[in-house]
Amino acid sequence: MIPLSYAQRRLWFISQLEGASNAYNMPMLLRLTGDVDVPALCAAARDVLTRHEVLRTTFPTTDGEPHQRIIEPEDLNWHVELVDVSPAELETELERAAKTIFDIATDLPVRSWLFSTGPDEHVFVTVMHHIVSDGWSITVLTRDLSAAYEARRAGRSPDWEPLDIQYADFTLWQREVLGDPDDPDSLMSRHVAYWREALAGAPEELALPLDHPRPEIMSRRATSVPLLVPSALHAQAAEFAAEEGVTLFMIMQATVAMLLSRLGTGTDIPIGTPVAGRTDEALDDLVGCFINMLVLRTDVSGNPTFREVLVRARETALSAFEHQDVPFEKLVEELAPAR
Repeated sequence: MIPLSYAQRRLWFISQLEGASNAYNMPMLLRLTGDVDVPALCAAARDVLTRHEVLRTTFPTTDGEPHQRIIEPEDLNWHVELVDVSPAELETELERAAKTIFDIATDLPVRSWLFSTGPDEHVFVTVMHHIVSDGWSITVLTRDLSAAYEARRAGRSPDWEPLDIQYADFTLWQREVLGDPDDPDSLMSRHVAYWREALAGAPEELALPLDHPRPEIMSRRATSVPLLVPSALHAQAAEFAAEEGVTLFMIMQATVAMLLSRLGTGTDIPIGTPVAGRTDEALDDLVGCFINMLVLRTDVSGNPTFREVLVRARETALSAFEHQDVPFEKLVEELAPAR
């Protein structure tokens, strides 16, 4: 049996704890205008599932342990759902699709719809469970779908290069490389030791000046706030980054840390940030859940200048990136912080 990756295991555990839900759905939406070759699009979508094993994987449990069950393409009972809707009903239908619920033990973790409001107006929607996808995967999926659609419209199968590995291979490789957590000489143990020292004494929570108290039970209601950075400011920041030997990310890390400190959160500022988790180029073309979380702890004590904080942020980030292979889920398990 093929085990789950560490990231997948966390999502599986949450599903066992909370039951099937749509909290970890990842929707992809493409608005299509003009002449759409529906049979070609449906065939292309199936081509993508054939290419990426993880999209045709379920996660059953045997003797209390989850494992990956990969369904062969010829046994795949899956198709794009074709739905005709009125323009007035479209948004409601899109929202309903985005909130579809997956039972990851038995359901394929991906569903697709083609909503048509007229002969030349369509919306193609694919919803994946996070256990088989991440933000990077959306780009891979869109690229592969486009290539397959172009091929199917021309009456042929996609001629893309075969993938060197599949997500299941990564799962086995991850466990082999990280080694036994109980072995003090394993890479996992060395990374955990680094983070244990790096996060020792870190504040359990930042006292943010919120406009209302946090709910006792997570509501999962949230939104995003867009921020437009003028091109001139971006160019200035990029020039400053080059002069200081840092990245734009490090500038943002230092900026956020100083801002939070000035808002009254203290001088020890741990900030969580996602990283792609694709530390080998062989993983770049895969769909799958590779994302990891890092905690970047920035020291803004001693009334430092911004440049001084930037140097600290750079050192922290570079050190963290060197130890990014330890899964955040394992780190939480080992360090057992207050939740």
